Amino acid sequence: MSKEHSYRQILRSTSIVGGASVINIAVGLLRTKVAALLLGPAGVGLIGLLQSMMTTGASIAGLGVGNVGTRQIAEASATGGLEAVAATRRALFLLTLMLSAAGALLFWLLRDELALRVLGDRNGSADVAWLAVGLALTVASASQSALLNGMRRIGDLARISVYSGMLSTLAAIVAVWWWGRGGILAFVLAAPAASFLLGHWYVAKLGRLQVPATSWSVLAGQWRAMLTLGAAFMVSGLVTNLGQLAARTVIQRDLGPEALGHFQAAWLISMTYLGFVLGAMGTDYYPRLTAAIREPDQVNRLVNEQTEVALLLAGPAFLAMLALAPWIIALLYSREFSEAVGILRWQVLGDVLKVACWPMGFIMLAAGDGRTYMWTQSLAIGVFVLLVALLLPWLGIASTGMAFLAMYVVNLPVVYYLARRRTGFRWAPAVRRRLLLLFAASVAVAGLGAWWEIAAVVVGLLAAIGFGLGGVARLGHMVHLTGPIGRLAGWGKLLMIRFGVWRE
Repeated sequence: MSKEHSYRQILRSTSIVGGASVINIAVGLLRTKVAALLLGPAGVGLIGLLQSMMTTGASIAGLGVGNVGTRQIAEASATGGLEAVAATRRALFLLTLMLSAAGALLFWLLRDELALRVLGDRNGSADVAWLAVGLALTVASASQSALLNGMRRIGDLARISVYSGMLSTLAAIVAVWWWGRGGILAFVLAAPAASFLLGHWYVAKLGRLQVPATSWSVLAGQWRAMLTLGAAFMVSGLVTNLGQLAARTVIQRDLGPEALGHFQAAWLISMTYLGFVLGAMGTDYYPRLTAAIREPDQVNRLVNEQTEVALLLAGPAFLAMLALAPWIIALLYSREFSEAVGILRWQVLGDVLKVACWPMGFIMLAAGDGRTYMWTQSLAIGVFVLLVALLLPWLGIASTGMAFLAMYVVNLPVVYYLARRRTGFRWAPAVRRRLLLLFAASVAVAGLGAWWEIAAVVVGLLAAIGFGLGGVARLGHMVHLTGPIGRLAGWGKLLMIRFGVWRE
C-alpha cells in the first residue's frame, strides 16, 4: 500500500466514523443539556455514577471478548478464509451469550451490596437490579461491534452509532421530561438498549456463511484463545472502570453530589468530543495494524501516519475548547456548572497527550500482548485515582482535571518505550514537532484562561485557525485534495511558505 493510499484510507475512515461521531456527539450533548436543566448537577452526577456501575459490571462480564473479538475476526479474515471466519463468528456469538447471561445474573444477585457500597443506600437496590439488563445489553453490543469491526464494516458501525444515538436520546429525553428524577434509570438504559437493537439489525444483514458446521473442538479452541487473551484485556478494562468509579465515589463522599455533577460534566465533554478521532482508530486502524503486526516497518509507518492525522484533525478542536471553555459549559449544561470549566481545561491538556498515546497503545492490542496492555492501563488509572484521593482535600474538584493530565504525562513515555522495544518505533520528526507545538500552544491558552478570559479567547481562536489552516494544507499535500477543500489547502500552504513555517 502506497503512503498516499494509506493516508487516504485513514482520512476516509476518520471522515465516516468521525462524521457519525459528530452527529452522535450533537444528539448526546442535547441529551445531557436536557438532563442538566431538568435534574441539575446532582442528577447529572447520579447518572454518571449509575453508568459507571453498569460499564464496570459489563467490563467484568465481557472478559475482554469485545476487544479480542475484533482482533480474532480481523486475523481470520486476513489469513484463514471463510471457514476460519465462520468458526470465529460462531464462537464469539455463543461465548457472548453465556457471558452476558452469567454477568447479568451475578449483578442482580449482588444488587443490595452494590447499592450500599456505591450509592450508600440499600433502597437503591431496585435501580441496581435493572442495571443488570443494561449490563447484558452492553456485553452483547460490544460483541456485535467487534464482529462488524473485524470485518471492516465501517459504514455499518457509523450507522449504528448515529441511529442508536438518536434513538437513545429521544427515549432518554422523554423519560426525564415525563418522570423527572424517576426517569434517570431509563435515561441510563436507553443507550445500551438502542445500541443492541441496531447492532442486531446490522449483524443479521451479514447473513450466514455457507460453510460446514464448526465442531465443538474448534469452538473450544476459539474460546480458549479468546478467554486467555481476553482475561488480560478484561482486567485492564476493569481496572480503568473501577478507577473511574472509585474517583466518582470519593468525590461524592468528600465534596457531595453537586461536585460530582461538575466532574461528570467536564468528563463527558472530554470523552465525547474526541470520538471523531479516537473512534476511527478502533474501527479502521486497529484491524489494519493487526494484519500488519508481523512487519515492524509497516507497523511503525502506520502508527506515525495515524498519529499525524489525529493531531492534525484534533489540534484545532483542542485550542477552541480551551479558549471557549466557559461558554461551552454554559451552552451544553447551565451556569450552575461553572466549576467544571477549570476541570475541562486540565482534561483537554491531558487529551493532547492521549491522542499521541493511543496509536502506540494499539500495537500491544494488535500483537495480542494482553499482559503488557493490562499493566500500562493499570499504571495510568492508578496514577489518576491516587492523585484524586491525595489532592481532593487540598485543591477541591479542580484536582480531578490535574490528575487526568498527570495520568497521561506518566502513560505517554511508558507506552512510547514499550512500542520502541517491540517494533523499534520512533516518532517521525514531523509528528514530534507537531505534538510539541500543539501542547505548548494548549498550555499557553489554558494559562491565559486562568488569568484573563478575553485574552484566552483571542489567542486560542487565532491559534485554532492557524492550526486548522496548517492541518488542511498538510492533509492536502499528503493526499492531493481537490475541490473547495483542495483550494483551501493550497492557499494555506502558500500562506505557510510565506511565513517560513512550511516543511515537506
